[in-house]
Amino acid sequence: MSERTIRLHVERLPEGVYLVTSPDLPELLAQGRTIAETVEIAQDVARELAESYIEHGDPLPESVEEPLHFDLVTPVSAA
Repeated sequence: MSERTIRLHVERLPEGVYLVTSPDLPELLAQGRTIAETVEIAQDVARELAESYIEHGDPLPESVEEPLHFDLVTPVSAA
């Protein structure tokens, strides 16, 4: 399978953990202690979801795009 890109929404929960969802794969849900850990988990979940789509003969959602370019936003601490 070729690589695809999806948008991720990262949110810090009051409990101090991070939650990732995706408007492109509504089934995607990942939680972790750090942003990096959570994004890594989300990548694994997205891969498994894509494999499941293919295995069942379902097309990937149209919003899952071939990787032409993407923007990455990351928090930076000044302290």
